[in-house]
Order: sequence, then C-alpha cells, then structure tokens
Amino acid sequence: MDVLLNSGADGLMLGLIYGLAAMGLTLIWGVMRVVNLAHGAAIVAGMFGVFLLSTSLSLNPYLSLVAVAVAGLALGMVVYFVALHRVIDAPELMTLLSTYAVSLIAIGGGTLVFSTTPRSLSVALGLVAIGPVQILGSRLVSAVLSLAAAALLYLFLYRTRLGTYIRAVANNRAAAALVGIDTTRVLALSFGLGIMMAAFAGGLIGTLFPFTILSGGSHELRSFLIVVLGGLGNPTGALVGGLVLGLVEGLATPFIQVSWVPVLEFTLLVAILLLRPSGLLGKRS
Repeated sequence: MDVLLNSGADGLMLGLIYGLAAMGLTLIWGVMRVVNLAHGAAIVAGMFGVFLLSTSLSLNPYLSLVAVAVAGLALGMVVYFVALHRVIDAPELMTLLSTYAVSLIAIGGGTLVFSTTPRSLSVALGLVAIGPVQILGSRLVSAVLSLAAAALLYLFLYRTRLGTYIRAVANNRAAAALVGIDTTRVLALSFGLGIMMAAFAGGLIGTLFPFTILSGGSHELRSFLIVVLGGLGNPTGALVGGLVLGLVEGLATPFIQVSWVPVLEFTLLVAILLLRPSGLLGKRS
C-alpha cells in the first residue's frame, strides 16, 4: 500500500506538469483550430532555455522559468506571423504542415547547435514527507508551479479584457471582428500563450529528467493523448486529463516495465475514443 501511495502521488505530481503542457496545445486548437505540431519543439526549447540560463548565467532554474515563459510568448507570436498568419483560413492540413515545418526547422537547427548529447539539471530539494507518502521536493515544487501557472491562465482568460477577446474569437471569429476586436492580434497572442505554456512545462520537465534535442516527440504525443482525454479545446480538461494520465502511469510503474507504460497509455486513449470521443470534460454531441 505504501508503494502504491508513493507511486500514485508521484504520478499526480507529474500529471500536473503534463497537463500544463497539454493546456498550451488545447488552447491553440480551441481558439485557432490549428493542430500545433511544433508543440514538442516548444517543450524542448523550454528545457534548453532553463538549462542554458542556469549553467551559463548561474540563475536558479525556477527563476529561469520566468525568462523562458516571456521568451516563449514572444517566440510564439513571431512564429504565428511568420508561419501561420497567411494560411490561418486555409484548410487545416495547411496549418498542420506549416507547424510541422517549424518543428523540423527547430529540431534541425537545435541538433546542429547542441547535437543529441543528453543534458540534465541537478535540482536536489530533498524529500517531503506527508504521512506515509514521501515526495521528491523538486517534483512537489514543479507541481505547485504548474498549478499556479494553470490558475494564472484561467484568471487571464476569465478575468481580463484580453481573455474575453480570446474567448470571443474562439467562439466566433467573424462576429468578434464585427464588434471591433483585432482578431489577428488575438490569434497571435493565443498562439504565443500556447507556446509559452509548453515552454514553461518543458522547463519544469528539464529540472526532473535528462533530455536531448529530440525529447519533444514523446512529450508531444503525451500532450495529444491528454488533450483527447480531457476534451479538445478545453484547458481545464487538459489539466484533468494530465492528472488521470499521471495517476495511471504512477500506479502502473510498480507492476509493469517502464517500456510498457506507453502501451498502457495509448490503450487508454483507444478506450476513450471508443467510449467517449468528446473526452472526459467534453460535451457530448
């Protein structure tokens, strides 16, 4: 029982981080109807951003996350205007191919500069005991920061004027334009926010696990799985989906080999698609 409690708690901590990354992916889909295949590259950018700031400038990794978030927002808005703005109203395949091209450019350039040598950040915060459960301090801090970032995104979307504009554009872009909302800037901001969330989550993951320039692929697949679990276009659903996936992963790890965990996760994905295609928090059609 102690093993299950510790594994479950560990899985929930990771699930919050996975959910945060998926929130960026589902936000972009919900507002823009764009399948962002550069999501994995954004996660890796966050990993390397925190790594470089921590090792080159001796910044605390968690303080580096602030700079990574700001840079992710700016980079995402630039990518929107360069790669997506001209094809935003084209068939969805065009935007998918556009973001895929951005991903290939990022991976190719990153491999040229950093090679595929594994990197890691040493963040040791000891153990935190909560009754019989012992949690790594680094994972607890990362989970708390993920929850705080998700709460800030919620407050931004539902308590600010810009957030209202984003929700209006997501509901009906043409109607939003008719009432005077600058939809181009809102779309750019939305894509920037999605990249920012992915980069922030990537920075947190980089404090927990070794990574390479090619690490984004597995995290991108996990984010897509979580988005389907929670419901397409639903940021809250993404967070819930991340918790569900993290819990499943944590509880399964003591009983099966780590290499079989992805099989279990994608079996869960197939089950959700068959039983509830709209996701756990999605609306039934």
